[in-house]
Amino acid sequence: MKAKATITDGKGHYAIEDIEVALPQKDEVLIKLKAAGVCHTDYDSLKWGVPMVLGHEGAGVVQEVGEHVTTVKIGDRVILNWAIPCGKCFQCLENNQHICENHSPVISGDQTGGVKLSEGHVPLERTIYNESGIRRSFNIGTLSTHTVVKEQAVVKFDTDISYGSAAIIGCGVMTGYGSAVNVAQIKSGSTVVVLGTGGVGLNVIQGARVSGANKIIAIDIKDQRLEMATQFGATHVLKADRSDKNLLAASKKVKKMTNGQGADYAFECTAIPALGAAPLAMIRNAGTAVQVSGISEKITIDMELFQWDKIYINPLYGKCRPQIDFPILLNLYEEGNLLLDEMVTKTYVFEDLSKAFEDMLAGKNAKGVIIFDKD
Repeated sequence: MKAKATITDGKGHYAIEDIEVALPQKDEVLIKLKAAGVCHTDYDSLKWGVPMVLGHEGAGVVQEVGEHVTTVKIGDRVILNWAIPCGKCFQCLENNQHICENHSPVISGDQTGGVKLSEGHVPLERTIYNESGIRRSFNIGTLSTHTVVKEQAVVKFDTDISYGSAAIIGCGVMTGYGSAVNVAQIKSGSTVVVLGTGGVGLNVIQGARVSGANKIIAIDIKDQRLEMATQFGATHVLKADRSDKNLLAASKKVKKMTNGQGADYAFECTAIPALGAAPLAMIRNAGTAVQVSGISEKITIDMELFQWDKIYINPLYGKCRPQIDFPILLNLYEEGNLLLDEMVTKTYVFEDLSKAFEDMLAGKNAKGVIIFDKD
C-alpha cells in the first residue's frame, strides 16, 4: 500500500517521501499511525550514516495482522514500543525485557548511533523506498503514515486518551518515569534532584512525585523549562549557570537545600557528556545517581565523587516491560496522577516536522507531537 514517511539519508538531511508498505506476515502487524512524538534521538539519528525511516514514539490503529498474531486485532488502538522483547532469552526471563538479547536494537549497536537491525525487525522489503527496502528507526519508524512491526512492538489500550498523549508513552514518558520508579525505586519522603527538565526529565519528576518524594529539586539553564518542572511536580527549582563546570557550584546549593548532606537520588537528563558525573556530586553518601540520557561517549570521573557507598546506574528505557508498564502509566493518567495531555505542548501536521524539530531544539516544548490525521 502507498504511504508517506520521513526518510533521512543518514547525512543530516531528511524529507517526507512516498513509500510502499507491504501487508504483514506471520507475527507482524500493520499500523496506521495517528500520532508520533518528536524526540532528540530522532534529530540525532539524521546523522547516523544510514538511510532510514525516522521516529520511535507512536500510537495508531491496527489495520492488518499476520496469521500468527493473537494479542491484537484489526481496529485495536495501540502504542508502539521500540524495545521489543522476545520473551525467551536470558534477560527476558530475568524480567529485563528492555535489554532483550535477541530483539533489542541497542544492546550490541553498530555505527548507526548504537542502533542496529535485530531479530526484532521485520524484513527491509516490507518498506520500499526508491524500489529498495529501507530500515526503520529502532525497528518501528513511527514518523510515517503506516508501519509494519512485530506483534511484540505494540501494546493495546482502551483508555480514553488522545493519540498524541498516548504516543509519547512509548519512549519519553516511559524512560523518565521508569528511571524513577523501576530503576531507582524512589522511596516515599526522600529528596530527589533532576538535572535537565526536558521531556524525559519532566517524567522523572512525575515518577518522583508519584513515588511520594518529599523534595524534588529541578535544575536547568532555562526559565521556561523550570516553570514546566513546577507544573509537573518539582517543589524547588535551581537555575544553572552554563559556566558551572560539572555543576559543582549547583551541587553546593543542593547540599544547602538538603541539610548539608545531598539528595537521596539524582538523575542526569541533559544528554550532555560533560555532565555525566554531575549527579554523583548531588547525592549524599550511600545515595543513588542515575544517568538517564544515555551518554555513550567516554568521560572522566573523579572517583572521589563516589565517596562513600554511592551507587551509579546507567539504565535503558526505564527498565520497560511494555505489557506491564504501559497499562500502569495509562491507569495513572486516568486517575489524574500522570500528566500527559499537559506534556504535549504543541502538535504539528506532518509537513511541519521541521518546525517541530526547531521548537524542540529551542527548548520550547515539553513534547512536540506530529498528528497525522484527525479521524
